[in-house]
Amino acid sequence: MSVLLGCIADDFTGATDLANTLVKQGMHSVQTIGVPAVDVDLGHAEAVVVALKSRTAPVEDAIGMSLAALTWLRELGAQQFFFKYCSTFDSTPRGNIGPVADALLDAVGANFALVCPALPTNARTIYQGHLFVGNQLLAESSMKDHPLTPMRDSNLVRLMGAQTQRRVGLVPYTTVAAGIEATASAFTSLRNAGMSYGVVDALTDHDLAIIGAAASAHRLVTGGSGVALGLPENFRRQGRIGPPTESGVPRVSGRQVVLAGSCSQATRGQIAFAKRIWPHRKLDVHRIATGDPVVAETLSWANEHTNHSPVLVYTSAEPDEVAAIQKQHGRERTGELIENTFGRLAQELVASGARRLIVAGGETSGAVVSALNVQSLRIGAEIDPGVPWTETLGEPRIALALKSGNFGGEDFFAKAMSMLP
Repeated sequence: MSVLLGCIADDFTGATDLANTLVKQGMHSVQTIGVPAVDVDLGHAEAVVVALKSRTAPVEDAIGMSLAALTWLRELGAQQFFFKYCSTFDSTPRGNIGPVADALLDAVGANFALVCPALPTNARTIYQGHLFVGNQLLAESSMKDHPLTPMRDSNLVRLMGAQTQRRVGLVPYTTVAAGIEATASAFTSLRNAGMSYGVVDALTDHDLAIIGAAASAHRLVTGGSGVALGLPENFRRQGRIGPPTESGVPRVSGRQVVLAGSCSQATRGQIAFAKRIWPHRKLDVHRIATGDPVVAETLSWANEHTNHSPVLVYTSAEPDEVAAIQKQHGRERTGELIENTFGRLAQELVASGARRLIVAGGETSGAVVSALNVQSLRIGAEIDPGVPWTETLGEPRIALALKSGNFGGEDFFAKAMSMLP
C-alpha cells in the first residue's frame, strides 16, 4: 500500500489526536516524531502523521519544519495533505497557523484551503465563524489565560486574517447543513472571489463528514483533528482503503508514571483526582531556575514508590501562580526550564524501568518524546475522545499516552492506566 494522506501536526499531542481519528475511520496510520533522520518501518501505513514542535516556535522555524515534513511526505507518495492545529486555534496574532498554511499552499501549488478547527466530540464548535468551547466563546473560556497562546478573540475569520496577507472568507452553517454539493460549491465561490481560505462552520460530526467529502479534491486541508473525520471515506469510496478495525492497547510491562506540564483547567482537575489515589510530587520552578538538583531528587522520590501504584509528577498550576512565575523568570525561559526538566526526568525514569507513561500537555509531550528519541508510534485504543494509547516502534518499547491539556475526563489518568493489561 502507498501513503494516501500526508499530515503535518504543529504539536505532539495534536498529532496523536489526528492519528487516532484516522485509525478510527479505517486508515492504517503511523505517527512519526518529526521527519525521521533514518529510515523507519511504516508498515502498511495509508496515512502518516508527522508530529512537529512548531506551534510556539519562531515563525520561520515553524515554516521550515513544516516544509521539510511536506517534502518527506511527498517522497512517500502522499496525494493529499493535512495541516493540523489545535481545536482551540492556539496561536498568536503573528502566527504560526497563517504563515505555515501560506507556505504549504504555495508548496503544493494550491490557491485555496478550508479552515476548520471544530471538534464537536470535545465541545469545540464553530458558528458564524466564531469558535466555541462548550457554550462559551473561545475568548470567554479558560483558553483566554493560556500561558503561551492566550486566546482573546473568538472570530476565526479575524484570527486567520491577522496571520496572513491573503483573504479569508466564511462558509456559514446554513451552507454546510445543505450538504456536500452546496459546501463544495461554496468553496469554489470563495476561491473565485479571490479568497485563499474559507472558515467553515461545524456543530456536529455529521457536519465534519460533509466538509471532508466536499474537500475530497483539495490538495491541502487545514484544521483540527475533527475535520479529518471525513477524509478517509473519500479514499474508501475509491476502493483504496478497507473498513474500520478496532485497535488494541499496548502490551508493555513496567513502572507507571504520569508527567503533567499542562496548566489547563481540565488537566488541573485530573491532577486533583489523581492526587487522592496516587503518590504525587509538584516540581518547584523556582528551584529548577536556581539549578537545584530537582531531577535527581524527584527520581529518588519516585524510586521509593516502586509498588504497583503509578506516580504523578507535575508543574501544573493556577493562572495566577503561572503568571507570577513567568513574571519572575520570563515566559519563554519558564517554558524551557519546565520542558527540559520533564525531558531529563523522562530519560531517567525510563532508564530505571518506567515503561507506561502518560504525558499531559503538548509542549511537555514534545519535550518527553524528543528526550526519549522516539522516532515513530503505533496508534492503539482510544482512552477518551482525542487521546489514544500509543506504543513506540523502537526499543525500548514504551506505552505512551500523549494528552492535550484540554482533553479527557476528570478520571483520565486512572482510566488510562486501568486499560493496560
